[in-house]
Amino acid sequence: MSKDIPVLNIPKYHADELLGRVHSVESFGTVDGPGTRFVVFLQGCLFRCKYCHNRDTWDLDGGDLYTVADLVEQILPYAKFMDASGGGVTVTGGEPVLQAGFVGLLFQKLHEHNIHTCLDTNGYVGVYNDETNLMIEQSDLIMVDIKHIDDHKHHLLVGVSNNRTLRFVRHLADIGKKTRVRYVVVPGYSDEIGDIHALAQFLAPMENIENLELLPYHNLGTHKWKALGIEYPLEGMEPPPKEKMDEIQAVFESYGIKTIR
Repeated sequence: MSKDIPVLNIPKYHADELLGRVHSVESFGTVDGPGTRFVVFLQGCLFRCKYCHNRDTWDLDGGDLYTVADLVEQILPYAKFMDASGGGVTVTGGEPVLQAGFVGLLFQKLHEHNIHTCLDTNGYVGVYNDETNLMIEQSDLIMVDIKHIDDHKHHLLVGVSNNRTLRFVRHLADIGKKTRVRYVVVPGYSDEIGDIHALAQFLAPMENIENLELLPYHNLGTHKWKALGIEYPLEGMEPPPKEKMDEIQAVFESYGIKTIR
């Protein structure tokens, strides 16, 4: 990664394999890509989303160290179940692009077993090198969270600029990589209709985007903040009303963007 991005404290090699920091795994995920999926949650994230439901994944030094072989061994027993549903393996987080080399190698090994791969990311890629290029190349599908199209409002919501995320989305469009976009509607932060039009205008020309998943804010992860002894920033906030979600969906669809909820 570039010098201004903190890196995870990971020993580079063990038994000739790159190690990754893994927070947890889920063997039968149904909301992290097509079909039934084995989901790997990697440790470490540089975003500070006010509504994060995986607050315990932020720590760059947390989690457990795994080799690629360790994960592949855990995944293979579920291969038939995944294949029957048109599923596969999704790597999410935390933020997986912080461990691009590990993800790329994992996906490469999974392809040797004909397992579909999906990268779920916020797109905060600092540099494009052999590791990030391998990760992108070996991803059959990439799901990108765009938190906000406006850079200032992005800062307010997640604490960093959106420049790298938008550059990543443009890059995926340039190379024709199959992509899905996720957008969380947070009342008072990401629900302004003018901003929705701006995001739709940004995405509309991109022929590689399969759909946009429109997600209402929820507070299901507040218990994780409290368990860590940290105040939840959006305490008391309610999900957006159905009418607002309908209005936002109509805007995206007016630009020809397939939208799912």
